[in-house]
Amino acid sequence: MVVLDPVKLVITNYPENETELFDAENNPEDLQTGIRQISFSREIYIERDDFMINPPKGYFRLSPGISVRLKSAYKVTCDDYKLDDNGNVEEIYCTYHPASKSGGEDTSGINVKTTIHWVNIADSVAVELRLYDRLFNDEAPDSYKDRDFMEFLNPDSLTVFKGFAEKSITNAKLEDKFQFLRMGYFTPDKDSADGKLVFNRTVTLKDAWAKAKGK
Repeated sequence: MVVLDPVKLVITNYPENETELFDAENNPEDLQTGIRQISFSREIYIERDDFMINPPKGYFRLSPGISVRLKSAYKVTCDDYKLDDNGNVEEIYCTYHPASKSGGEDTSGINVKTTIHWVNIADSVAVELRLYDRLFNDEAPDSYKDRDFMEFLNPDSLTVFKGFAEKSITNAKLEDKFQFLRMGYFTPDKDSADGKLVFNRTVTLKDAWAKAKGK
């Protein structure tokens, strides 16, 4: 699990100094690839896009009064949030439901419509994520006799994010390939070094919500 654009989520009813370990499949489609352990505590990062104060119809992620499941962990309900001086969401405050623990019998009675990914702040690893798009905004930029093909360069052909990943990513090696949940497929870049992990996205995933927003 990797968070591209992080925002802090505080689980207000979770013990402050407690850490819990959960089992997560390395590949849900191939259980023979084994499992890994991920840590969970009171403060985590989630994607900024996974929270909206006033969500439109069809948005099933986190918002005030709404619950979601945290992948491989618990269900949480949003109680409140904090804005910074610029009006941006700085922190989200949630209650977790102990009876909803993944892998066991869920007796919480809490209904959710989606699951979101997250990273434990306590042992998260800083990563640089490079997202590539088409180089030109035209399919044939050199077909115009009266224009320079450089005019058609896509200014968003490369977008760089400073995100956070779960601790197990520190074992990544060049030529390794990963699916970052809900983000696409990535591989380490040669610019990676000790204390600086860089990943390039090679294949995107379909985003049903992005498609819905465009209608």
